[in-house]
Amino acid sequence: MSKVAWIGLGVMGFPMAGHIREKGGHELTVYNRTAAKADDWAAKFGGQTAATPAEAARGAEFVFACVGNDDDLREVTLGPDGAFQTLGEGAVFIDNTTASADIARELYAAAKERGAGFLDAPVSGGQAGAENGKLTVMVGGEEADFKRAEPIIDCYAQKVKLLGGAGAGQMTKMVNQICIAGLVQGLSEGIHFAQKAGLDIPAVMETISKGAAQSWQMDNRWETMMNGEFDFGFAVDWMRKDLGIAMSEAKNNGARLPVTALVDQFYAEVQALGGNRWDTSSLIARLNAADKK
Repeated sequence: MSKVAWIGLGVMGFPMAGHIREKGGHELTVYNRTAAKADDWAAKFGGQTAATPAEAARGAEFVFACVGNDDDLREVTLGPDGAFQTLGEGAVFIDNTTASADIARELYAAAKERGAGFLDAPVSGGQAGAENGKLTVMVGGEEADFKRAEPIIDCYAQKVKLLGGAGAGQMTKMVNQICIAGLVQGLSEGIHFAQKAGLDIPAVMETISKGAAQSWQMDNRWETMMNGEFDFGFAVDWMRKDLGIAMSEAKNNGARLPVTALVDQFYAEVQALGGNRWDTSSLIARLNAADKK
């Protein structure tokens, strides 16, 4: 049993921390900006709460974070009450936030100065994956830190892999989001085309999902997309944040992402329809909205 701190109890962090407590039996102290959420977590899972990230991290062997963006992450780590103020020598900080590779490298260096380790470890699988403990975790950092943290990360994951040095986890998550954006747009256009052609969409999907067009998005979202239901987790606002990170990194490394940039603008059109909190499969809504004009 290890002493663990968890910072950030949103729709992802709340169940992820819960799995560490329930599956691993670890001693957990949690912090959340809205204290009531931390109290709710402690009441459900039996851990302790802290008033600041620094308090949560004090004495912890492993400190996890799952917050909103680079600025949030910098505040809960390097801020006056941040976890790095008390991060102990030999501790490992594991960041599950989807953030930039730049801040991953910055925090890796800051942790090393304190004699601690740092892993950037963004996840894929959405709210359902977090609740079911079946996330894919993409990790950047040093192998020794990864080996120590891996058994705890396993509590909420179905796949965990070290992919390179600091920032490699975040860049792999960028690849993930680039691929998803193209897949969802293609599926949206395919369903839209099938509707216009008067085809039996369930029969079409049953057939093509057994061939080369098969994907997780097709298997899990075609029916809800056809029915105009978009309340299934990962929001358009969050996807645009992630695609923005990917396109910014592409400027640094010279990658060309024309389809990603186009799909990002399509998501902007979904936001204009009021779909900020619709899930990412809502790309089809802009195609259907055009029919009504």
